[in-house]
Amino acid sequence: MQESGDASPEIAPPAMTGWQLRFFPIWTGQAFSLLGSRVAQFALIWWLTTLTGSATVLATATLVGLLPEILLGPIAGAYVDRWNRRTVMIVADGLIALASLALAYLFWIDAVQVWHIYVIMLIRSIGGSFHFPAMAASTSLMVPRRHLTRVAGLNQTLYGMLSIFGPPLGALAMQWLPFYSIMLVDVFTAMLAITPLLFVSIPQPQRQETGAARPSIWTDMRDGLRYLLGWRGMMIVIGAALIFKLAMTPAFSLLPLLVSDHFGGDAVQLSLLETVLGAGIVLGGLALGVWGGFKRRVYTMLFPLLISGLCVVVIGLTPATAFWLAVAAAFGIGLLMPPIDGTFMAILQGNVAPELQGRVFSLIGSLLTLSSPVGLALAGPVSDALGLQVWYIIGGVLTSAVAVALFFVPAVVNIEQGRSPAPASLSPGGEG
Repeated sequence: MQESGDASPEIAPPAMTGWQLRFFPIWTGQAFSLLGSRVAQFALIWWLTTLTGSATVLATATLVGLLPEILLGPIAGAYVDRWNRRTVMIVADGLIALASLALAYLFWIDAVQVWHIYVIMLIRSIGGSFHFPAMAASTSLMVPRRHLTRVAGLNQTLYGMLSIFGPPLGALAMQWLPFYSIMLVDVFTAMLAITPLLFVSIPQPQRQETGAARPSIWTDMRDGLRYLLGWRGMMIVIGAALIFKLAMTPAFSLLPLLVSDHFGGDAVQLSLLETVLGAGIVLGGLALGVWGGFKRRVYTMLFPLLISGLCVVVIGLTPATAFWLAVAAAFGIGLLMPPIDGTFMAILQGNVAPELQGRVFSLIGSLLTLSSPVGLALAGPVSDALGLQVWYIIGGVLTSAVAVALFFVPAVVNIEQGRSPAPASLSPGGEG
């Protein structure tokens, strides 16, 4: 494959410059869009809170946002592998912008009802179900393989900064702007994401069908699942990730109760804990972006996973008079999250066949998202029966034990050398 603008594909520096010029305008636009979405999401949740004061309403809003990713994800990923990925991102961002524009109009005429918010959150989540696999799959085709971990670190830094600055910016926006203007800000940032996509080309993997008729979408989904099941090391890591999510998701969700019931704190202590956690994510992402991780990427993921579990145990064992120790442990967890999540994504992007990435990424995302409500359902009864801190101890020990076990599994240690071949229904010579 020849690089556009290069006289010879063997000249490395122009190729390096080329990928940066193509990738980072898109990445920057998406960063602004995520910020606008975070501000809008914060405002909508607060609007629901002040209007209804109902935990059921808030839980329903969360569920509405999760269901499309769980149920629609695998199908969306299969279509992403069929369609032009740049077009998918443009349409997904445009759909989200139109939803926010419709909500802005409803706020402007003072006609918003709770069910309107549910519908808008559902539409936004559907757009995200297509956008995430399209962006993740495009990244692996635009960024050289050796830089994927660094880009993953930058992504983790971005998410950490959104966690720190998104809520305060949302609060400031509600003080300075009417709600319809906040929705229009989200529309504007979505346009910032769409604009570079109109001018920057994104490589598209070629796929050739072996038969006269194009395989059905269900066949594509089955190929993605078969590809994943044939990669033994990745299936073991996914199983470990499910355990990690089952243990860690409730730990973050239970922080408000831990602060109030165990440490006797209030919103100030809770905001401090969450801010320190976000700051750790930012620093961890920056460190990963600069360092790039170990040559064998799996170690960049396993060592932090082991230590993060110990940090969770520390939170569970911290006495009520030593809140500072819980803050320090939270900072450690935040610092270690980017190497775990970022490296996991970099391994996927660097090893999954480009023509399969949409459906594989979506399938994994659906599985991991499904583990969150399961973990929350388990954590409630366990915490009520044995005490809140017990969940942190159990979850932390379980996470560290899984990490230690993975060091002794050859299929995991050699995960990047043990990738399965492409399914028979796909062209083995397909390139992007």
